[in-house]
Amino acid sequence: MALEAGSSGCGGSGWGGGFRSLMRRKQVDSDRVRAEGQPQLAKELNVPALVAIGVGSTVGAGVYVLVGTVAREHAGPALTISFLIAGIAAALSAFCYAELASRCPSAGSAYHYSYICVGEGVAWLIGWALVLEYTIGGSAVARGISPNLALFFGGPDSLPWILARHQLPWFDIIVDPCAAALVFVVTILLCVGIKESSFAQGVVTVLNACVMIFVIVAGSYIGFQIGWVGYKVSDGYFPYGVNGMLAGSATVFFAYIGFDTVASTAEEVKNPQRDLPLGIGVALAICCALYMAVSIVIVGLVPYFAMDPDTPISSAFAKHGMQWAMYIVTSGAVLALCSTLMGSLLPQPRILMAMARDGLLPSFFSDVNKQTQVPVKSTIVTGICAAALAFAMDVSQLAGMVSVGTLLAFTIVAVSILILRYVPPDEVPLPPSMRESFHLNQECDEEKDRDLLGDGNHNTSQTKDVIVVVESMKDPLIDKRQHKGKMDETKRRKIAAFSIGSVCVGVLILTSSASVTWLPFLPICIGCTIGVLLLLAGLGVLSWIDQDDGRHSFGHSGGFTCPFVPVLPVMCILINTYLLINLGGDTWMRVGIWLLMGVLVYIFYGRTHSSLTDVVYVPVAQADEIYRSSSEYVS
Repeated sequence: MALEAGSSGCGGSGWGGGFRSLMRRKQVDSDRVRAEGQPQLAKELNVPALVAIGVGSTVGAGVYVLVGTVAREHAGPALTISFLIAGIAAALSAFCYAELASRCPSAGSAYHYSYICVGEGVAWLIGWALVLEYTIGGSAVARGISPNLALFFGGPDSLPWILARHQLPWFDIIVDPCAAALVFVVTILLCVGIKESSFAQGVVTVLNACVMIFVIVAGSYIGFQIGWVGYKVSDGYFPYGVNGMLAGSATVFFAYIGFDTVASTAEEVKNPQRDLPLGIGVALAICCALYMAVSIVIVGLVPYFAMDPDTPISSAFAKHGMQWAMYIVTSGAVLALCSTLMGSLLPQPRILMAMARDGLLPSFFSDVNKQTQVPVKSTIVTGICAAALAFAMDVSQLAGMVSVGTLLAFTIVAVSILILRYVPPDEVPLPPSMRESFHLNQECDEEKDRDLLGDGNHNTSQTKDVIVVVESMKDPLIDKRQHKGKMDETKRRKIAAFSIGSVCVGVLILTSSASVTWLPFLPICIGCTIGVLLLLAGLGVLSWIDQDDGRHSFGHSGGFTCPFVPVLPVMCILINTYLLINLGGDTWMRVGIWLLMGVLVYIFYGRTHSSLTDVVYVPVAQADEIYRSSSEYVS
């Protein structure tokens, strides 16, 4: 029976039970699951609000610096193409996010998707990594506001004493009260309500976009006057070659990470099937257009080798007699940082809430305020932690850890798309409230069988007649065909699963071999060859076999569908894994310590408190029948 199989599959103790707990998957959080009494977030967001959140979280102050750094060191005048390629690479992940967000519109983003498609162990690590990403990201952004803000008061050290940075006399620590104060202000705003906070972020984002439009329009006017001297350099359009332009793409790729914030607000969207894909797509398109337009103008005003790596835009205007433009550009940087700070602190309480709902964290984090309909307790904890880091620690050296969480999430979302299309979950956990209905269904089926065949008090000849009639109704050809179809489907799922594994292993071997430059040429060549063969073999089989019909009924239907599967998700996995491996040993050492802490928390708390600890798994079709019969019984 499915009940017995499900129970034994999730229980147990020791190493076997521990491994099974890593693989257990939860059901898509649909309306019928939410009806069990979990507190709801306010559905207040529409497409304009989602676009404001996406653009505000993505367009940070980095663009005001990246233009000069990447042009000088990597791309030269080809910086615009670097931004375009990075935008296309980010769009691969955006397509995957758009489908999963519309099918599984619940808080948690990549954590939620991986819990449904991959398993509890991977989902926990993704959620744990995202917590680190948003905490450090928010602290780093807050820490960068005060130096830019000080320029309006006359210089780097001109802020009022209460907001200025100070070095503690007995410790080698430079505290930043301004950063901590800004974090607290944003935290209070987020506690007021999602509608109010998204409106505030929208206003700040529009002002930042106006500054960037000023840079584009005023810079174009100067460029046509001086003849675009930056494009007339003797080195040509690709001074560092195509490899330099691609290296620039890898650098500016991180200027696009932020649209996943939109996916984290899925539960608060009025029409998630339509609005979430539109919000993600439009936000990414606007960011790419702004980046490319700014880079076209600034690279044309000043030759790439003469750019100021720290203040490329304001210094470009200053060289042409527009020193006053520095204040407008600095205003844009401050606005961009404030908007990014909101985007960094918004998703983390929702991820904590989703993990607490699943029992992996204490229920304290899942509380939703009845008045504001936001997770106020999680938001306050997030704000206190981010403010403490921003106040007492220079987290710029930890900025690489932010990229690890994002790239891990991007990679696992692409893997989840492959799983959804080829091997979607064919069993779902049955909530405790539905188990009585399950037993009632079983008893009804047994009673029907007894009525059909009769009990021991009936005439034996009548029972034999009924059995003969029932047996005669069975067609052996139909039974054989159904059995063969079931065997074929099982075989297809196994082949698909092995192919997805082959793709992932091949990508890991290929990117690792290509990145280890200190090895001799022959081992690198062998590793790359093995990785390419595994990757192409898995991709070829996935392209050849049929996708699972179960994907049509997975989660909420009628939303966005990711195109070019399996090629697009595989390309996404390849790009993100390559960037992950090349983040550096120091970054991975720090992240490894954090992930190890997460493993310990999961072992001693999450594994035993999970809502799936004693869950019963039943086939999807049987679960639908149980829900249907339960609703009929209630009505």
